[in-house]
Amino acid sequence: MASADASACSALSTEEKVQLITRNLQEVIGEEKVREIVAQRDLQLYWGTATTGRPHVAYFVPLCKIADFLRAGCKVTILFADLHALLDNMKAPWDLVAKRVQYYEVIIKSMLESIGVPLDKLHFVKGTSYQLSKEYTLDVFRLSTSVTLHDAKKAGAEVVKQVDRPLLSSILYPLLQALDEEYLKVDAQFGGVDQRKIFTFAQENLPGIGYGKRIHLMNPMVPGLTGGKMSSSDADSKIDMLDSADDVKSKIRKAFCEEGNIAENGVLMFVKYVLIPVSGKEEFVIERLEKHGGNLIFPNFEALEQAFGKKEVYPLDLKNAVTATLNRLMEPIRQKFATSAELQELLLSAYPEAAKASAAAGEGGAKGGAKDGAANVTREVDFSRLNVRVGRILSVEKHPEADKLYIEKIDLGEEEPRTVVSGLVGRIPPEGLQDHNVAVLCNLKPANMKGVKSHAMVMCAVAEDGTTEILEPPADCKPGDRIFVEGFELDKVGEPDEVLNPKKKVWEQVQVDLKTNGECSATYKDKPWLTALGPVRAKSVQGAAIR
Repeated sequence: MASADASACSALSTEEKVQLITRNLQEVIGEEKVREIVAQRDLQLYWGTATTGRPHVAYFVPLCKIADFLRAGCKVTILFADLHALLDNMKAPWDLVAKRVQYYEVIIKSMLESIGVPLDKLHFVKGTSYQLSKEYTLDVFRLSTSVTLHDAKKAGAEVVKQVDRPLLSSILYPLLQALDEEYLKVDAQFGGVDQRKIFTFAQENLPGIGYGKRIHLMNPMVPGLTGGKMSSSDADSKIDMLDSADDVKSKIRKAFCEEGNIAENGVLMFVKYVLIPVSGKEEFVIERLEKHGGNLIFPNFEALEQAFGKKEVYPLDLKNAVTATLNRLMEPIRQKFATSAELQELLLSAYPEAAKASAAAGEGGAKGGAKDGAANVTREVDFSRLNVRVGRILSVEKHPEADKLYIEKIDLGEEEPRTVVSGLVGRIPPEGLQDHNVAVLCNLKPANMKGVKSHAMVMCAVAEDGTTEILEPPADCKPGDRIFVEGFELDKVGEPDEVLNPKKKVWEQVQVDLKTNGECSATYKDKPWLTALGPVRAKSVQGAAIR
């Protein structure tokens, strides 16, 4: 197999190698340099992954691209960036980092094997194997003397978790990533286009301490299942590599895949960047029963995309095809863990809170969360129990039977808008709600409000003098995006309750620690509410209770 690959690679021309290296990339900085190098020798590059939340199926996207690099004869290093996991606002506590590195290594290698990538052609490195050396540390200090605080923060803006009061460690993150290029002795660094600011930071600053500029190869960001970036901290946006076949089917069924929408369609993009490259051929087949019209065969992705855009492909047919193929890729990995007590223990050690929450959910017999909180009786009562999401208010009207109530229709990224009844008449005018993004508590038990059932609650900041303001997520957030608090992310503590049990008073216990701070940001125990795009804020009220 290896010799066949080697001979196939040697038969490729320089242009064929360049085409393999650059295909499906969104951007390349230094393409001519790629051409110069591969004309003379093999390109050396690395891809790094910080060992934070559990790897999910979106990791297939860079791994499929790594398969292209290997076919082009590149020498590829995979960096398990354990120190970066600590520096990124403590996404991985130091006492868990070593176990998470082991877990990442098992999962990443298993994923590579499932798509047919030979591991003997890859070099695996742990960041702390060289990042704690005297030479590397001195270079961090040297680089810090020539980089401004503004430039370091700007470089990490798309990658490092953004908080109101960033830790010094998060400022160091881009400096280390730039230096990794030199210490790994590579020609190029590969990553997502969200890394672009760090890549340009490296190009601008490494020459200042005597090191050369590298080539930068950037993958597009594939949308998550809810439309935004696929994230380990948002269980609804991603499929974990150990999710069951039924969970995969359920999550893809719920995924955003609007008929005719080809702009932000995570299901469609997964076909382009994973399923077609993995198959080794351009053709894509959607299998259907004869009574439903028979199989749909597309000669390439462009034909599939065009047909979907013209509404000639039904979203459920596409989802079924993706589900079947993805489960085939994941099954060997699931079986590997299911039959190994050692690997199950590793999972428990690396992600203890998530594993406990998952076990509790299994004992409670509920899928995707604990119905009425039954499976969460052993969990702490904290913000993670609340299902708080971004909603967009589509309409506002007075309740026909109650002078102080509005009836709102709110888009939460679900199939249908939710009806929500709010006691905000006289506090906020209709135009202060209409077409605004708001924070919505989605897992309260539905309540009958003067003959209209309310299926959620619009969360507001209420000052002592009665001044009331909505809590607004960033304008670019999408309906359904998760709102979370650092330290209480899903991968650390588990899913929210499916429905908050009124008898357990979970909402009431959490609510006492909710308020706005001096910057008008919504907080829980003084930690800001966050979305993937930034904090949630009131317009002007400070120190206000959140209800």
